[in-house]
Amino acid sequence: MPPKIQLDRFAIVLMVIFCTVWGSQQVVIKYANAGISPVWQAGLRSIGAVVLVMLWSVLRGVRLFERDRTLLPGLLAGLLFSLEFGLLYWALEYTTASRGVIFLYTAPFMVAMGAVWLLPQEHMRPAQWAGMMMAFVGVLALFGESLLLPAESTWVGDLMMFAAAVFWAGTTLTIKVSTLARAAPEKMLLYQLAVSAVVLPILALAFGEAGVFAPSPMVWASLAFQILVVATASYIGWFWLIRNYPITRLSSFSFLTPVMGVVAGSVLLGETPTPAVFMALGMVALGIWVANRPARTA
Repeated sequence: MPPKIQLDRFAIVLMVIFCTVWGSQQVVIKYANAGISPVWQAGLRSIGAVVLVMLWSVLRGVRLFERDRTLLPGLLAGLLFSLEFGLLYWALEYTTASRGVIFLYTAPFMVAMGAVWLLPQEHMRPAQWAGMMMAFVGVLALFGESLLLPAESTWVGDLMMFAAAVFWAGTTLTIKVSTLARAAPEKMLLYQLAVSAVVLPILALAFGEAGVFAPSPMVWASLAFQILVVATASYIGWFWLIRNYPITRLSSFSFLTPVMGVVAGSVLLGETPTPAVFMALGMVALGIWVANRPARTA
């Protein structure tokens, strides 16, 4: 499939589904936190997904071990991926999730700015910048109040979240500008899962985490959802999209994830949605539409 310059309906539907899954993951992690410490949880997720992705690749005949000059960029992407999730989970020890979301979702802007120099074929029009800003304003409308609350020492966690955003953007750009862009999505993902399956448990030990301390059917079901649905199915689909569509257009959908996380909390945890949720959802949707509408031709 030759790379496309715009998102078609199939890509848009996939991105909405993936953002819903990734947003729901926030709720699922809360369930799993009752029995597995956070970074251990991320490490176990990567270990389980490595097995599933390799099995899926064998069944589909995907070549994972041929020499295609993807080893070095693959290891780099895996290291960046590991650092992103290690910092993300660790940051929540020092800051709130609502504050962290704001700093984490500066990543799409970093991807867009990096693309200006590294991906000139994905030129960002003023309307795309405006659309991304509108979507970010929607996230601010939902979580921005947390920035006004007293924050004695949250700057440490905020800085970690911002660093996680840098690594997130770095992972995406590394994939797009290197030989990984021509690799099978399964291989792109396996590099990141394999490296993080080693790095994240080491980080968990370094942080002194308890590991699996209170297993229960709900805890294991939550971990299984993360392994099967999030880290395997949705990530394979995400890397397929990265390979075949402009990353700057895909990144604008990222702002939908935290909003869908709040919606998922309302549905699964019985939390009452506030008017800000609907305002944020509308603003994010409008921003995504502006960022992805085709350019007018003379």
